[in-house]
Amino acid sequence: MERTLWVVGLAAMVALVFFGMWRGWRGRARRQAAELPDFPAPPVEPGEELRTAATGMYVGTTKATDWQDRIAVGDVGHRANGSAHLYAAGLLLRRTGASDMWIPAESVVDCRLDHKLANKVVPGAGLVVVTWRLGEVLLDTGFRGDDKAAQTEWVEAIRALAPADEVVSAAARSEATTGGSAESRQEEK
Repeated sequence: MERTLWVVGLAAMVALVFFGMWRGWRGRARRQAAELPDFPAPPVEPGEELRTAATGMYVGTTKATDWQDRIAVGDVGHRANGSAHLYAAGLLLRRTGASDMWIPAESVVDCRLDHKLANKVVPGAGLVVVTWRLGEVLLDTGFRGDDKAAQTEWVEAIRALAPADEVVSAAARSEATTGGSAESRQEEK
């Protein structure tokens, strides 16, 4: 009888923990939905692809000021396998089991290789992270491609979409907050 009580008590504790996590996620989504505008819908005809599509995993989207502050609005916060498609009009992330995500070219601020985003840490600089503007909020969206050798080319191609003044101001913001350039941070890792 005592063992049964312990098992029931443990099961109740686990259920309480999961309920708290679920409630926290829903509260975060509600707060962010009030703060963020709607995410852009992918165009019906985005145009010609600039690069061959890359397969991999959509890691998540966070506020650019905090690599752990995952966006929970809709299904944006869910990791998913998928593919990245680059067009002159923007970046399309097709996600398996989740809605497609569109980052318009005019919203792109910068792009970099990084080793962490949305509570996921990978060895080396294995994530392509796009910094982009949604309304007045800067976001970071991460994609981990299957072909690691092509990731630097993806970064350069996405960075080319950003208006030149946005890339310069993003580099200045990065140096001001970290005390070094993006290249020097990559060398330190």
